[in-house]
Formats: sequence, C-alpha cells, structure tokens
Amino acid sequence: MRLAQALKQKLTFFSKVYCGHEYTIKNLEFALSIEPNNPNILSKLEWAKNLRKQNGFTVPSTIGEEKTFNPFMRVSNVGIQEKLGTLNDPIATMQKLRDLKNKF
Repeated sequence: MRLAQALKQKLTFFSKVYCGHEYTIKNLEFALSIEPNNPNILSKLEWAKNLRKQNGFTVPSTIGEEKTFNPFMRVSNVGIQEKLGTLNDPIATMQKLRDLKNKF
C-alpha cells in the first residue's frame, strides 16, 4: 500500500493507466456505492456506458482522472474515511475498500 501511494505521488497527472481487463463500468458502480454524490463518478459512468454500447474501450485513463473517481486512489479523502469508519487511517481505508470490493 505504501509503495502504491509513493508511486501515485511520483506519477504525473497525465500518466496513462492501462488495466488488463474491461472492468470500468463495474469499478465505477463500486465507486458510486462509496461516493454516491461524486459528480466525477456519475459522469465517468455515463461516458463508459455509452462508449461500451458502441463496443468502444474505456482505457486508458490518466492518473489525474483516477484521482477524481477511483476510491482506491482517494484513501486519504475524509468523506470516504467517514463513510467507512476509518477516519485518519488511509491504510485501514484501503483494507476496508478492498474487503467491500471483494464482496461487491
């Protein structure tokens, strides 16, 4: 977790993120369950659904984009920590997110 956080800080806003599978919609639906009022998640989910209807691909994204909607990139966000009951503990937040995602 600390390595991931260190890498995240070293990568630029425009660094591209390539995932190995097309899980964008499922991941955004999970993110929405954590932050249902996050406009970045709502708009990205709508974009992804429209693109997939046309058989398009949603990758790559960028580190800058991921920081606005990916809860795993936002473990220091107070709103997420409050929702998960992990205030001031980004490591516990990451663990809780992982547990929830595994069950999602």
